[in-house]
Amino acid sequence: MHLSARLQAFTVALVATATLSSVAMRAQPASPGVSAPPGIANSLTNLADQPATHTGVVFDRSMIQMAQGMLQQTGMDADRAAAALTSISFDSYRYREPAFYTPETMAGIVSSFRRAGWKHLVNSNQTTGNEAQPITMITDLWLHFSGTSIDHVTVLMRGPKDMNFVQVAGDLRPLDLIHLSGHFGIPKVDPNAVMVPAPDGR
Repeated sequence: MHLSARLQAFTVALVATATLSSVAMRAQPASPGVSAPPGIANSLTNLADQPATHTGVVFDRSMIQMAQGMLQQTGMDADRAAAALTSISFDSYRYREPAFYTPETMAGIVSSFRRAGWKHLVNSNQTTGNEAQPITMITDLWLHFSGTSIDHVTVLMRGPKDMNFVQVAGDLRPLDLIHLSGHFGIPKVDPNAVMVPAPDGR
């Protein structure tokens, strides 16, 4: 990975363990600021072998402004903070029984992100035996760049009975995500998550 790989990997770990339970959010319609490749929402619905209870949440403008204010408190210029974070959304899927995640559907999701120019990272601690029927959480992370800045971060976390899809949009630098660590659903670093570029074809 050619762009200060260690710092980018560190950034990945900040987002990779985000959970819905630790943050107060307001339900909102889908945000135009968050844009995974077309068809991803439908693929996520069909990824597991059983129906899910689905909850979708997008931070509203006041929550985004609070996040921008926090960035200013950490020393970021006001104009920069206003551009740094424009949208955060969460989609949560809950299953009654342990899920089987269809490999072909997951391969289609990976391919869609790749064709759209996203950089894909995975947890290097993950085993292939844990992919379709996970015992521990599986994390996939995609970064989309505009020049040297990150304009979108997308995280997909798959567990035995739950799956979370987190999208963050803005004009982000690794340091911005570090400042947001522990707030607004972006957690502090998980020391067990070692994110690396996905192997070819993954």
